[in-house]
Amino acid sequence: MNDTALTPAARPLDRLRAAYGTRRLMARGGAAMVLGLASYGAVAASQQVAVATGLKAAPTSERKLAKMEQKVTQLQTRVATIRRTAELHASRIEQRQALLAAALTGEGESRELARATLAIDPDATRLAADTIKPFLRVETRQAELAAVAQRELDQRYAVTAKTVRKLGISTARLAKGGSAMGGPLVEANSAEARADLAADQQFRSLFMSWKKLDRLEQGVIAIPSVQPVQKLQFTSNFGIRSDPFRGTAAMHAGVDIPGPSGTPIYATADGVISHAGRQGGYGNMVEINHGKGIATRYGHLSKILVSDNTRVKRGQLIALMGSTGRSTGPHLHYEVRIDGHAVNPVPFLTTADYLMAAQDRAVGQIPVSTSGPAPQD
Repeated sequence: MNDTALTPAARPLDRLRAAYGTRRLMARGGAAMVLGLASYGAVAASQQVAVATGLKAAPTSERKLAKMEQKVTQLQTRVATIRRTAELHASRIEQRQALLAAALTGEGESRELARATLAIDPDATRLAADTIKPFLRVETRQAELAAVAQRELDQRYAVTAKTVRKLGISTARLAKGGSAMGGPLVEANSAEARADLAADQQFRSLFMSWKKLDRLEQGVIAIPSVQPVQKLQFTSNFGIRSDPFRGTAAMHAGVDIPGPSGTPIYATADGVISHAGRQGGYGNMVEINHGKGIATRYGHLSKILVSDNTRVKRGQLIALMGSTGRSTGPHLHYEVRIDGHAVNPVPFLTTADYLMAAQDRAVGQIPVSTSGPAPQD
């Protein structure tokens, strides 16, 4: 049967059937395409997982990019290490220079100077060798100067200790204190590292010598070292003498220094006033506690210018000369006591110049007052 034989009513039905068949074919084709795309996505995803987990090598371009990124990271780390190492060496040069200056002048702060002894990672130093060559030359010169400074410190300590011992005072009394050091262990596994650590040992030794002398000189501050009056002379010395009132032998615990009534009296060392008032045969008396078990007494005063528990400085005006108490005329009775026992004050007065120099290094120059009120009748 052909189309011409179809009735008019049958033709629309045939067209409907043809359209339905076309839609079925398109649906089948679309489903196949969707399934194909899904399969491709699954395969691509599985390949990415395989690359990420190392089961399958990445494409050549991706491997190259990863290697480049790794090299950039390594280079950045290297540059940062070199920069940091250069900064550490520059800082250490300044710290060592400060220690060298302190060794020669006596001026310095312990915590800051201790930083000059710290070591720098030898591996980092070796990595930055080309960059820090100028710093290493300076550090070599500093090591040479450290040897000179070490000899200077040792000599000053020996002279100071000898002077102190002549006064009957042990260096252990004055130099009480300790030191603490530490830090990470850095193995010396190369010639450069061993040289650097040797320099660190040298500066550590220099710092410890400076600290030892500094503690001694800080202790020397407690030693009476200036004259209690401007014009010094003695009318009665320390020791056994004939008592001026009884005429019998008696122990004189200090020295008598004559002068007009009202002559200014000065503290002979830094300290705290432990007594300022009447004290038996001393009359009006001032006692100063200088620390380290050392004290001084000033007796027969006409006027006291300080009060109990106040701090005074070396050379500070504390009283006026008089003749109060057990006295035959205007004078100063001056005593030095160690652990409560009177000792001869004369050596303290005759070694004053060197002791004052040591004290000045410890605390800075302190002007000694030689002015005061006019003498009184």
